[in-house]
Amino acid sequence: MDNIYNGQYMKNRIENIDPHEKSKFNALASDWWNPDGQLQTLHDINPTRLTYIENHIDLTNKKILDVGCGGGLLTEAMASKGGLVTGIDISEQPLAVADAHAKQAELEITYINTTIEDFSSDHRHVFDVITCMELLEHVPDPGSVIHACMHLVKPGGLLFLSTINRNLKAYVQTKIVAEYILKLLPVGTHEYSKYCRPSELASWCRESGFTVIDISGISYLPFIRYCRLKDKPDVNYLICAQAKLDMIPDNKP
Repeated sequence: MDNIYNGQYMKNRIENIDPHEKSKFNALASDWWNPDGQLQTLHDINPTRLTYIENHIDLTNKKILDVGCGGGLLTEAMASKGGLVTGIDISEQPLAVADAHAKQAELEITYINTTIEDFSSDHRHVFDVITCMELLEHVPDPGSVIHACMHLVKPGGLLFLSTINRNLKAYVQTKIVAEYILKLLPVGTHEYSKYCRPSELASWCRESGFTVIDISGISYLPFIRYCRLKDKPDVNYLICAQAKLDMIPDNKP
C-alpha cells in the first residue's frame, strides 16, 4: 500500500524535490538565524507556531520529527520545550547551519539530509509528533509528503502542517506586498500555483489516514512584527491532524 495516496497509484516513486527550491534555500543558509534578515518573517511567526503545537500537546519527552526543518528555528524551539527532536531537510547548507547552532545552544538535536519519503522507509511509526511547516508550498507533490508522514507517526500521533491558502488575498499579501513592496522575503520565495487550499490539505490528510482536528489561521502584521492565531484560514494557516488510534503499523503482519 506504500504507493497509494491522493487517489493515485505510483508504480515508481519520483523524487519529490524541486531543484530550484533546494538551491534557493541553500543560498539563504548563512542568514537563517538573523532575526532582521531575509527570513525575519519566519522568526516573527515561530513563537505562534510553537504556541499552536503546545495548545494540542505537551512536547516534553515526545519523539518529534520536523520535516523541512531548514536552519532549525522550530526544531530548536521544540527541543527547548523538552522534545526529543529530529530534523530532516533536502538542503545541505541550512542543515549545517542548524547543526552548528544547536551545538552552540547545547541542544541535542539529530539532523539528517534526506527526503521524507526515503526517511519513512526505515522509521515506521516511531514519532509522537510530526511538524511540517512552510514546506508544502515548495514541493512538487505535497500529497506525497503527507502520505509519508502517515508511515512515520505512531497510532494516535499528531501531525502539524502550515502553508498558504490559494486565493486572491493570499496572493496580494504574500507575493505583491511581502516580496515586492515591503521586501520581507526574497522575490520568488513563493509560487502562487503551489499554494494549497485548506480543503485540499484536509482531503490529503484524510486520504492518508489522518483525522483533521483543527484548522486555524495566522494573522501577521509586518509593520509591527506582530503575529497571532485566528479562526479564519484566509492566508497563512495551520492544521492539526491525528493518526487513527487503531492504525495497524505497516511493519507488522
